Amino acid sequence: MKGIKLQFLPIFSLNWRRFLSVFLLLVCLFSLSMSPAFAGLKDDRYDGNIFVVYAGNGSLVPPRATLATALKEHKPALLVFYVDDSSDCKEYAIVVSRLQEFYGAATEIIPVNVDTILPTQTYNSTEPGYYYSGAVPQIALFDQSGKVVLNKTGQVPYEEVDDRLREVFDLLPRSQSLELKRRSFNELNSELTE
Repeated sequence: MKGIKLQFLPIFSLNWRRFLSVFLLLVCLFSLSMSPAFAGLKDDRYDGNIFVVYAGNGSLVPPRATLATALKEHKPALLVFYVDDSSDCKEYAIVVSRLQEFYGAATEIIPVNVDTILPTQTYNSTEPGYYYSGAVPQIALFDQSGKVVLNKTGQVPYEEVDDRLREVFDLLPRSQSLELKRRSFNELNSELTE
């Protein structure tokens, strides 16, 4: 019996090694035949939600409120029309994230993927489709009374949107005020310990 077992083990281990090497070869060939996903900031390929991937801000999608809710509550709102596979929208996601950093608590920032706007003959003025012009990126800024104070397509500069938001909130112009900055985590901790 011992002689059979000794002869069986080398044959078994040889077959196991052969199986493992064939399996690894197949995995390598399969992975080489797959086309890689080469999507980036400067191309029009889909690689995920632009606010998560490029702005590092997953809190924007899905939005906290709808346009109808913001208008009903007399809260300023910023509609941001986008698509996930547009290089212009990918680059603009960073600006939208910066706007949320300073105005997100007081303004409803509502990203709207234009692929989700259902085509109809007419839209209600509380629906995003009413304000969509057919190009991305596009922003529409509403004041507390629901009046559109800025409606532009393209990569609208942060400073232009910031100027309009300062008017909406009756803040000093940027030239007369300090730059808006958040406290760093360490500054907050040092204040609490003093």
